[in-house]
This record gives sequence, C-alpha cells and structure tokens, in this order.
Amino acid sequence: MAKSLVLERKGVLALRDIDVPDQMTAESLRVQIRNVGICGSDVHFYTHGRIGPFVVEKPLVLGHEASGTVIEVGSAVKNFKVGDRVCMEPGVPTLSSRAAKLGIYNVDTSVTFWACPPVHGCLTGAVVHPAAFTYKLPDDVSYAEGAMIEPLAVAVQACAKARLQPADVCLVTGCGPIGILVALAAIASGASKVFISDMTAPKLEAASSFEGLIPVNIQKESIERVVRAHCGEDWGVDVAFDASGHPSAYGSLLACVRPGGQIVLVGMPVEKVEFDVVGAQAKEIEIKTVFRYCNVYDRAIALLASGKIDVKPLITATFPFSESVQAFERAASGRPSDIKLQIKMPA
Repeated sequence: MAKSLVLERKGVLALRDIDVPDQMTAESLRVQIRNVGICGSDVHFYTHGRIGPFVVEKPLVLGHEASGTVIEVGSAVKNFKVGDRVCMEPGVPTLSSRAAKLGIYNVDTSVTFWACPPVHGCLTGAVVHPAAFTYKLPDDVSYAEGAMIEPLAVAVQACAKARLQPADVCLVTGCGPIGILVALAAIASGASKVFISDMTAPKLEAASSFEGLIPVNIQKESIERVVRAHCGEDWGVDVAFDASGHPSAYGSLLACVRPGGQIVLVGMPVEKVEFDVVGAQAKEIEIKTVFRYCNVYDRAIALLASGKIDVKPLITATFPFSESVQAFERAASGRPSDIKLQIKMPA
C-alpha cells in the first residue's frame, strides 16, 4: 500500500493508501517520485471522468509528468545506479509490436500510459518503471524542470514532425503550456519568429517574455490580419501549429498558412470539427498530426540542459503533496494566470 492521490470517481479526489504495481523486474528501476506536473488530461479525468474511450471505472492514481531519484536497480540494468536523478517517459509500448518496429511506438495500440485508465499514474511515493523509458537528468536540470520534460517532448515531437527549416515563420494557436512549449521548441529548431494566439491576456503576457514569440490577443485583433501584415497579403506562415483543440482554430490555421505550407495538429478537440478540405487542397497544404511523442525525450532534455529552452518561468506554483487535492481544484478552476502547476513529493 502506498499513499497516493486517487481519483475515486468523477469529481472526487482523495489522498489515501492504495495498492499500486511495485513488482521489480530485471529490466526495471524503482524511482522515488520528486516532482509531478498537473496536465490538462489529469484535470479532464477529474472533472469529466473520461477522455474519449478512456473511462474512470475504478479508483485511479493520477499524474504522468514526473521526475525522481532511482532507489533500486534491476539486475539486468547496466546504465543506472541508485541515486541517479531521472525523468520517465510515461508511455510503455510492446517493443515487439508492428508500430514499435516501425519506430512509431507512440501509436502502438497496446501502449500503457500512466494515469490513462486503468493504468495508475505517478502521484505516489515511488514507481517501478522500465529502464528503457527512463532518462538521466543532467546536473544543471532540476527536478522541477525534469517534470517539464514530458510536455516539452510533445512540443519537440510537433517540431520534429514539421521538419522546420532555418528562419521559418510559424503560428501557434493556443497559449497554454503546450502552446508556449511548441513555440519555444520552434524557435530552438530554427524558426525566426512565432506568432502565438489566445484570448487569455495573462498567458499571452507570459509568452511575450520569450525572445522570438509574438503574442496576439484574438479578442482585440484578427490573427489573420496580423499574419498578413507580416507575411504579405498573398502569403502566410510556413508552419501553423494548433495547440488548443478549439473548433475555431482550424479555420485560422488554414487562413494563415502559406501555399505549400504545413499545418501540425497538436491540440485534441473534444468533439469532431469541421474542416475546409477544398481550401487545404487549393493551397496544397501538408497536414500532420501529433500523438504524444516518440524518440524525442533525449532531445527535450538536451534543449533544457543547453539553455536553448527555459521552462522555469512556466511553472506558476508548486504545492506540497499534502495539498494535492487543493492543487487539482486550483487547476480545474482555470485561473488565467496559471500555466503549469506542480506537486512536490516528500523527499
């Protein structure tokens, strides 16, 4: 039994003891959890009890953005030792699957993912995790930053899929944590400037502190007009990313991307959305989709260690584990000034 943050059912959280899988294997590590970020999917399970086909039908430990310290090493593991500071990739595929063999293990249908029912998450004292999906943190990357690697990996995956070219001009719709991280990853990947649009002024103000990011408040000005003013009346951005999942974003993406440009879909709509297929065909737009990440964790870590991306300003507040329920209540309230909330586990 381990004290954990448990989603009992829709809208009901508790800090209590619960049985979590803790059986070591020769290829696994036992990791004491240190910092955990609260993700929008965690909050959605809390407030709605489901995301698509994934339904909370029994008590579920939440959390999947984590860093920690190795406290036990499997007998076959050679590249880790007790005391190593690490972060963990929360999705574990079947390595013999056809998807994994193609190098796209993130879309393996048998993947198990922390805090995706019925798999328990990491808001507990310690977890057992495959060494193959655990990564050492450089000395100059803190535990708090280490817990930001997971959302940053989504952003790196998006930019890798886009195959950005030097000096590309980009647009990101949605200025939440993923949107800002996509914008920062685009700059780190060579983009010359990134427009980032939203309706929430405090988040746009936070984005404005990063070099190369141009915030656009769509309550006050049209993102299409702003892009045309910078790129020309008959042109647009090279790559348009959506990180909002909002139905209104897809028309803006199509209107703002240049002929022959790319649209990269990162945000996940709650319902099906309308999309102007003919409009996309007339521009010969290349459309790419992103589902989590694959083979980019090491790149995300390197971006932090090199100083190319600084995630520290995105961590709005950190709560002790004893206040985990309050942390989730605050996340669910959607304060405009909050970007990323984290929970710090007992040392």
